[in-house]
Amino acid sequence: MSTEFTLQSGGYRAVITARAAALRSLQFQGRDLVVPFAAGEPIPDYRGIIAAPWPNRIADGTYRFDGKVHHLPVNEPDRRTSLHGLAFPLDWVLKESDAGSLTLTCTVGPTPGYPFVLELDARYVLDEAGLHTQLTARNAGDTPAPYGVCPHPYLVAGSSPLDQWVLDFSADSFLEVTPDRLLPVGVVGVEGHAFDFRTPRAIGTTEIDHAFTGIAFDAGLARLSLRDPAGTGVGMSWDESCAWLQIHTADKPMPLPNRLGLAVEPMTCPPDAFNSGTDLIRLEPGASHSASWTIYAL
Repeated sequence: MSTEFTLQSGGYRAVITARAAALRSLQFQGRDLVVPFAAGEPIPDYRGIIAAPWPNRIADGTYRFDGKVHHLPVNEPDRRTSLHGLAFPLDWVLKESDAGSLTLTCTVGPTPGYPFVLELDARYVLDEAGLHTQLTARNAGDTPAPYGVCPHPYLVAGSSPLDQWVLDFSADSFLEVTPDRLLPVGVVGVEGHAFDFRTPRAIGTTEIDHAFTGIAFDAGLARLSLRDPAGTGVGMSWDESCAWLQIHTADKPMPLPNRLGLAVEPMTCPPDAFNSGTDLIRLEPGASHSASWTIYAL
């Protein structure tokens, strides 16, 4: 069984696992704010993981960086992509903790397809304002490294079906993708589209597995709210390091449990950024990069 850690504060309770530094459970006054998974079980659907050193997909597991072609293992065979980075199978190690916080750390690489070395620190802080996470990556190698990151929580607004939840976030465009492999095609405006949630409205039967951009930041933060018609809700905020936001309505073929929660993934770069170069972070030797986000009850 993977080691796990519990934080409690202000009516909140968070459980984080050493495996993948994953958020296994987050509750407020006993109410789930994310789709949990069982203790000691494999992590389903990447719930709560930190996806690094890239979020989302790399087409064919192949990319070129500084003139060299690299080939990563393909772990999404149906779409022939490398999905969600290299940190999620790892057991992270407790670096420090106190009554209201903890920091887990791991080293990524060198490994086939990623001949670089990153030290990752995930710091979790729980207080009356929710669960705050900061992910810091440092290039511990001697060559520049390509890098991107995102969290992967599935938010839960309440007990009503996802179709009834009211979604609100300010993004003026989204990344159109191929229907078979979900690889980028081009950026499209949300105006007049089913993906326009700049005015709060119910998700309905809309199926989403897309990255959004043109996100509005206020005082350095972007915010998303998700509300159940019964009156409960959950919110998420993130800093300007994440100019992209993946939204996924967790659609599954029957008889699998369908649309259990809304994946909300603030990303530093879009899908397949290792190939497009769009917003890809180039970490020089010794350099660090941090991204932060918060989940809270409404």
